[in-house]
Amino acid sequence: MLMLMLLTAIPSDAQTATTHEVKKKETIYGIARDYGITVEELMKANPGMESPDYKLKKGSYVNIPAKQVAAPQEPVVVHQEPQTASKRSDVRHRAIRLGVMLPLHKQNNDGRRMVEYYRGVLMACDSLKKEGISVDVHAWNLAEDGDIHKTLADPAAAKCDLIIGPLYSKFVGPLSDFISEHDIRLLIPFSINAPQLAHNAYMFQVYQAPSSLNESTARRVADWFKDCHPVIVDCADTTSTKGAFTTALRKIYESRGVQYSLTSLKSTDTQFANAFVKDKPNVVVLNTARSQELNATFGKLSALIAHHPEVQLALFGYTEWMMYLNQYQLTNFYRYNVYIPTTFYTNLASTQTERLQQKYRRNFRQDMMQSLPRFALTGFDHALFFLRGLHKYGINFDGAAGRFGYQPVQTPLKFERVGEGGHQNRAFMFIHYKPDHTIETVNY
Repeated sequence: MLMLMLLTAIPSDAQTATTHEVKKKETIYGIARDYGITVEELMKANPGMESPDYKLKKGSYVNIPAKQVAAPQEPVVVHQEPQTASKRSDVRHRAIRLGVMLPLHKQNNDGRRMVEYYRGVLMACDSLKKEGISVDVHAWNLAEDGDIHKTLADPAAAKCDLIIGPLYSKFVGPLSDFISEHDIRLLIPFSINAPQLAHNAYMFQVYQAPSSLNESTARRVADWFKDCHPVIVDCADTTSTKGAFTTALRKIYESRGVQYSLTSLKSTDTQFANAFVKDKPNVVVLNTARSQELNATFGKLSALIAHHPEVQLALFGYTEWMMYLNQYQLTNFYRYNVYIPTTFYTNLASTQTERLQQKYRRNFRQDMMQSLPRFALTGFDHALFFLRGLHKYGINFDGAAGRFGYQPVQTPLKFERVGEGGHQNRAFMFIHYKPDHTIETVNY
């Protein structure tokens, strides 16, 4: 239902130009609405607003177009659908209004990936019908060069209960203001740069920044392998970004008084073997994720075991290693007791995964992209989790663990509040390739 208003007549002096002093929590959209003008007209009168980094500041002044000037007035409401947290109709007893704001095009890889992600969202909506959950979906193609303000000016955007997006970090700021004004939950599926999360309780962010993830992963490794002797291997890869992780791990060991060994792929087999102990298990950590250094490490470990079969070891890896899983690599993963840290796991052998792949093929006449993660499965998991949560708990759904029996296909979700702000996904796994040729998922 649409909001229908009867406005009082604009006074005759409304043709004179004026300025507006910005008050606390005011937004571009609210100011434009109060003066009876469009967002585009307001932005045209204030060219700085067109910048993605533009922010309204309390006490600053904005120009109001002369031909549209009118003092802000209180409308006489004939009929109105409430939009605030206290007045919005309970989402548990009606169709959930879902907005998707992503680059939905086929012009580049970003667009193609997000089209697949969106298709996964639609598949989740279709599955939820069987549970009696109805979803009204409205999607916008928010490309990298798109105009977020035009997208948000669409009246349908303000009616959403949940928005999924954006992909690009530069759009997070305007969306943050928009959802606060209209009492909308925002799920950020991929972007990691969202400083507004610290103070906006309406936001949910799936991915963590690399620095935060490095520190939390290092702590988990130190805890999980607390009874093992750490062996850190320098791989002399000048392109690697994993040095930040091994540095964080070493600092934790040093703060706990844990002795660890340093060795190198360039060392002799004897020098390499001297880094290992025989009285307890060893955990090996490389400072690169590249496949060629991984293969060289397998060679070193093979020589080690051949001469010292009594040595026990596990090999701690990186999410990228899951892209190398040919038969040779898989055999070595089992042989060397590999643990891979990840926030997702695509088990292509599972019945559920295969069923969704078949459904995707049937619905869209093509296969999912050969990528990690599978974007359609990511979209399916995200949408199923949040739509089911909103249906059960309404706007108070916080995404915390244990809210309902949720078994993800690929992407576990467990949100925790960040201070007084929004919610950050803290779900984390070790994928363990065991020597008995089975795969164990360790939720941590």
